[in-house]
Amino acid sequence: MQLKDSSITVKLKYQGKKVILNSKKNNRSVEYKACGWKLSENRKYITFTDKCGIGEIKLKGTYDLHYYQLDQIKRVRIVRRADNYYIQFCIDAKRYIDTEPTGKTIGIDVGLNYFYTDSQGNQVENPRYLRKSEKALKRLQRKVSRKKKGSNNRKKACRRLGRKHLKVSRQRKDHAVKLARCVVMSNDFVAYVREACAKRIDLKIKNMVKNSKLALGIHDASWSIFINWLSYFGSVFGKVVKSVAPNYTSQDCSSCGARVRKLLSVRTHVCTCGCVLDRDENAAKNILAKVLKETGYLVNTAGSAEI
Repeated sequence: MQLKDSSITVKLKYQGKKVILNSKKNNRSVEYKACGWKLSENRKYITFTDKCGIGEIKLKGTYDLHYYQLDQIKRVRIVRRADNYYIQFCIDAKRYIDTEPTGKTIGIDVGLNYFYTDSQGNQVENPRYLRKSEKALKRLQRKVSRKKKGSNNRKKACRRLGRKHLKVSRQRKDHAVKLARCVVMSNDFVAYVREACAKRIDLKIKNMVKNSKLALGIHDASWSIFINWLSYFGSVFGKVVKSVAPNYTSQDCSSCGARVRKLLSVRTHVCTCGCVLDRDENAAKNILAKVLKETGYLVNTAGSAEI
C-alpha cells in the first residue's frame, strides 16, 4: 500500500472473480465520488453498489484505513496497471512532520550527465533506468511483434512488456521521491529552477523533449517528479523550498557576475576572474543566490537562511 500526498493506493485481491470495468474501451480508471461505494466495518472490504457489477472486493495491504474518517474520503478510484488493479482513496488530510533545523541552504541544478548538482559541488549520479532496461524492452517488443494479432500468446507478450515498462517507471519514481525527501530533510532552504514560466527562455520540459537527441534522456531523468516531490516534502517538513527562473543561471559567473556565453556542449565554466567550475555547479550557485535575493533571505556565517 502506498501513500502519496493525501491519496492511498490499495491492491485488490481477487476472490474467484475478475473485475470488469463496464465503461469506455481501453479505459484504465474509473472514479467514484461520495456514492457508488461502501467500506465494511473492519475496513478490509469495499463494495461497489453501482450497476457495473463489481460487487464486494477484499483490500490487500497493510495501511490502516481506520486512521481516517469516512467523510475524509473524497474520491475512490479504480486504476488498472500492467500487473493488477488498484484502488486509490483520495483523502482530505493535512500532513506535517516536525524536524530539527539543520542550518543549511542549497541550490540545485538538474542535468543529464548527473541527476542534479548542488551549490556545494555535490553530484548525484543519473540512474538511467530506461537505458539499463532498453535491451530487455527491445527483446520483449520483438516477441510481441512476432505473435499473431488477436492471439492469446500476443496478449501474454503484451502483458510482459507492460510489466517491464511499469517496473522502469516505478524505479524512476522511487529514486526521485527518496532523493527529494533526503534533500529537504538535510537542508532548511532549497532553491531550484522552476519547470515552466511565461517567458520562452525559461526551462520547459515539454519543449526540451522536442530535441530528438535529448528526449529519451530527459524523460528517463524524471525531473518533473523530482521537482514536484521537492515542493511536497517542503510543506510536510516545514522547510523553505523556492523556485526561480533559469534565465542566464548557467551563463553568469557565480564569482564576479560577468556573463560568459557558452554552448550547451561546454560543460566547464571558465571566467576571466579566474573562476573555473563545473557548468552545473556554477548554475546551482547562481540559482541559490538569485532565490535568496528575490525572497529577501539572508545567509549568516553558519550557512543558514534568515529573514
